Amino acid sequence: IVLLLFTIGMEFSFRSLLQIRKTVLLGGSLQIALTILAGFAAARLFGYSFNESVFAGFLLSLSSTAIVMKTLQDRAEMETPQGNAALGILIFQDMAAVPMMLLVPLLAGTSQGEGGSPVLLAAKIVGIVFLVPVLSKWLVPRIFYAIAKTRSRELFLITTIALCMAVAWLTYKAGLSLALGSFLAGLIISESEYSHQALGDILPFRDVFTSFFFVSIGMLLDIGFFLQHPLFLFLAALCVVILKALVAGAAAFFSGLPLRSAIVAGIALSQVGEFSFILSETGVPYGLVSGNTYQAFLAVSILTMMATPSLIAAAPAIAEKVSRLPLPRSLKQGMTSEHRGKNAPLENHLIIVGFGLNGRNLARAARIAGIPYTIIEMNPAAVRSERAKGEPIFFGDATQVAILLHADIRQARTLVVVINDPAATRRITELARRLNPRVYILVRTRFVSEMNALIDLGANDVIPEEFETSVEIFSRVLAKYFIPKEEIEKMTSDIRSDGYEMFRSPSRNALPSCTMESCLPDLEIASFRIENGSAVIGKTLQETEMRKKHGVTLLAVNRNSQIISNPAADLKFAGGDILFVVGDAKNIQQVKLIFNQGVDRQA
Repeated sequence: IVLLLFTIGMEFSFRSLLQIRKTVLLGGSLQIALTILAGFAAARLFGYSFNESVFAGFLLSLSSTAIVMKTLQDRAEMETPQGNAALGILIFQDMAAVPMMLLVPLLAGTSQGEGGSPVLLAAKIVGIVFLVPVLSKWLVPRIFYAIAKTRSRELFLITTIALCMAVAWLTYKAGLSLALGSFLAGLIISESEYSHQALGDILPFRDVFTSFFFVSIGMLLDIGFFLQHPLFLFLAALCVVILKALVAGAAAFFSGLPLRSAIVAGIALSQVGEFSFILSETGVPYGLVSGNTYQAFLAVSILTMMATPSLIAAAPAIAEKVSRLPLPRSLKQGMTSEHRGKNAPLENHLIIVGFGLNGRNLARAARIAGIPYTIIEMNPAAVRSERAKGEPIFFGDATQVAILLHADIRQARTLVVVINDPAATRRITELARRLNPRVYILVRTRFVSEMNALIDLGANDVIPEEFETSVEIFSRVLAKYFIPKEEIEKMTSDIRSDGYEMFRSPSRNALPSCTMESCLPDLEIASFRIENGSAVIGKTLQETEMRKKHGVTLLAVNRNSQIISNPAADLKFAGGDILFVVGDAKNIQQVKLIFNQGVDRQA
């Protein structure tokens, strides 16, 4: 647990909060507060005491950072609106877990133990608030600087782990938990300039720490208890998933996400998290959870975690079905007010869905070319800043019919979809084709496996990101092997025209390739300088008869750091010129001697 929380703390950064601060502060606080309230009410209904019910709300309010982030990364959905929302809420949960640990002794009604008296507890919280910036800004960088100067990777790694253990031990001696101390140690390092190297050294161990953690959780579960109450535990897990999905989805919605993305984010956060296990272990000595209640909590938590990957995979389809219901337009579009005022309808224009790097470059090109365009984006901050710069951009979820109609899809000539959400991309393509059978739809996708589905839904062209990168790479590599430029261009054209089939088929006729040495073994490219006093100074290239007499071709001349490529026959040579020639090695050596005849070697 100590090592797992250390890596989680190292990946956390206060700087990252600035980019998603609205989701973190508003969405995270709403999710925590509403889930604690719901968990408290449910526990009270089952007859638990006030303090035990509050603790149950604490346990229920936290989700699994490790599982959610890993699943979203595997599905390439971290950069989607719902991925950003889930990340923001998870960050707030990780921060909220710290004061929850400190409040456990107060809930137990004791002034001794981890938190101490209320006054002492407040003093410890204030101390932690000051400890982190002081250590991360002044002490830790000095220590790591001294270690880094030794250039010993082993010593750097040992120092990193020692710092984790030292801070964890100090917090334990102060009456707090080892888990809290290790998280703070990771947080201290994350704010230093050596965080990337430290994280790089620790990262290989992260999966091992995570595996050990979840294995230890499984070892705590009483299988006999699970087999005695399977129906109750499955129903309880289902209720937890539904409750948490509704609350987290509502929090994401009120932080600015449209309904569809909020539903996906809510489902992603519907499990019980690893911090809940740590919190439950903290509460066991104080009697806040014990016996069958503890075993029921473990079983329900494990069931929700096991279901998470499948739930995240099914979330887009669930969100799609809900968004098709006859709900108010304001509910589907979200709570943000960054919408485009309805001006005169556009015609034959370009609609850009997504304003990342590709969207920005496309908008810049359209502006230069004088093509009318409008942009649909789901990042409220980006919409506000770009509108202030004069961009024709408005906030909206393009999977909604009303948003596409607002962008005048029926009069549009071209629609370009450049977002990172595969499910949303498919939905937008289908809707756009249904609303305007004549519009040209170009879609950028992450993977080639999504091409056929998008074409079936109505896309005219699909550009897979991974293969376009491959095309650029192999084009440059083939050029290094002296494949003719025309052959390379023909190959890239063939690849794109047949839907990148060449990369998916096992065979193709080979093109002749070679290197300079293998194709032209008798030729050499060399350079030499015309020294002052040379007999050729003032003569033209034609007068020297370099190619006619000696079989050596002049490629370029470097004169006063200026390159003269493909020099003309009337070029006059000057002292200090550097000549770049190609030819047989013996002939080149002969030309060097002739060109520097009359030079005083003693000078």
